[in-house]
Amino acid sequence: MINRSFWLQRLHSAWEEAPIAWLCGVRRVGKTTLADSLGADQILYLNCDLPSTEEIIADPEMFYRGCTKPMVVFDEIHQLRDPARVLKIGADAFPKLKILATGSSTLAASKKFRDTLTGRKRLVHLTPVLWDELEAFGVTLQRRLFHGGLPPALLAESKKPSFYREWLDSFFARDIQRLFGFRDINRFNALFEFLLKQSGGQFEVTKTATALGITRPTVESHVSALEITQAVTLVRPFHGGGLNELVKQPKIYGFDTGFVSFARGWEPLRQDDFGPLWEHVVLEHLQAHFPDTPPRYWRDKQGREIDFVMPRQRDEVDVIECKWSSSAFDGAALSVFRSYYPKGRNYLLTPSSAPAHMKRFGSHEVMVCNPSGLKL
Repeated sequence: MINRSFWLQRLHSAWEEAPIAWLCGVRRVGKTTLADSLGADQILYLNCDLPSTEEIIADPEMFYRGCTKPMVVFDEIHQLRDPARVLKIGADAFPKLKILATGSSTLAASKKFRDTLTGRKRLVHLTPVLWDELEAFGVTLQRRLFHGGLPPALLAESKKPSFYREWLDSFFARDIQRLFGFRDINRFNALFEFLLKQSGGQFEVTKTATALGITRPTVESHVSALEITQAVTLVRPFHGGGLNELVKQPKIYGFDTGFVSFARGWEPLRQDDFGPLWEHVVLEHLQAHFPDTPPRYWRDKQGREIDFVMPRQRDEVDVIECKWSSSAFDGAALSVFRSYYPKGRNYLLTPSSAPAHMKRFGSHEVMVCNPSGLKL
C-alpha cells in the first residue's frame, strides 16, 4: 500500500480539532484506500453501501458503546437513511472516539444532512495524486498529466478510454442523480465534457448555454452540482474595486488532468499541452496545502493575466505564475498587477528539480521554484 503521509497527517490534524473528519473527494480518488491505511488494528470499518450496515448501527449509542477500536470509518456515509444522527451521537456522546466519514461531496449537498454538524467536524478534501506524491507512486510528471491523478488510472499500464467513460457514467448515477435528482445523463455529460474542454479558461453561463442549446438555469444548476462534488473548481477573480480589472467572470478547472486530456482528445500529449495541464497540478497543490485560502486569478481588460493570486494579509497578496519552462515568463502582467498591489511575494512555479532561487524580472524579484518550494 502506498503511504500517503501528507493526507494521513491532514486527518490526524482534523481530529485534533474535532471528533469527526469528513473526507470528501471525487469517486476513485482513493478515499477508501486512505481509510484502510490507518491500520486494521486501529479502525472499525463500515461500508455504508451494504444494507447490513443499517442493521449494525440501528441503535447508534449501543453501536458506539461496543466499539473496541479508537477509530470508526463510515465509508460512503450518505447511503445511510439518517447519517447526520449517527455522526452527531458519536461526536456528542463519545468525544474520545475518532470518526472518519467519507463521501463524494460536502455535507450540505445531501438533503439527509439538514444538521451539518457545525463544530463537530473538519473537512479534508482529497485531491488527485499531488506533485509531491509522485515519487511515492513511482510515476513521472508527464504520466501524471496524461493519465491523471486517480490512482487506478495513474497506475494502469496504458490509458484506456473505457475507464474515463465508465467513470463519467458512474459519477452521474451514484453521485449527481442521487444527490441532486438530475435525470438526463446525456445532457449532463455533454455539459461536463464541454467544461473539461474549456478547463483553465473563463466560464460564461450564457455562452455555455448557447453552445449546448440548453437554458441558463440548467447550466447554473449543473455547474453548481459539479462544484459541490468537487468535479470542477471555479476560481473567482481577484480585484480591488474595478481598477480596469475583471470583477465577475470566474475561470473553471476540471478536477483531473487525465479527464481534461481525455475530453480534448490529447493522445499523445504534445509539448504545448504540458503548460495548461501543469497549471491544473499547481491548483490542486494549492487546494491541498492551503485549504483555507481559496486561490483567485487576476485579469485586466487588456487581457493581462496572473494565474493565481493568494491573499495573505489586509494589504499583501502573493502572485503565483505557472510555466512549464521559466523561459516562457516575461513579467509584463506582474508589473501591472504590482502597480496596483505592491506588497506580497512573487512565485514562478515550474516542474524543474533545480533549487529554488530568486530571479529579477524588470523591477520585481521572483522566486523560481517547483510547488514544494512554495511558502505562503
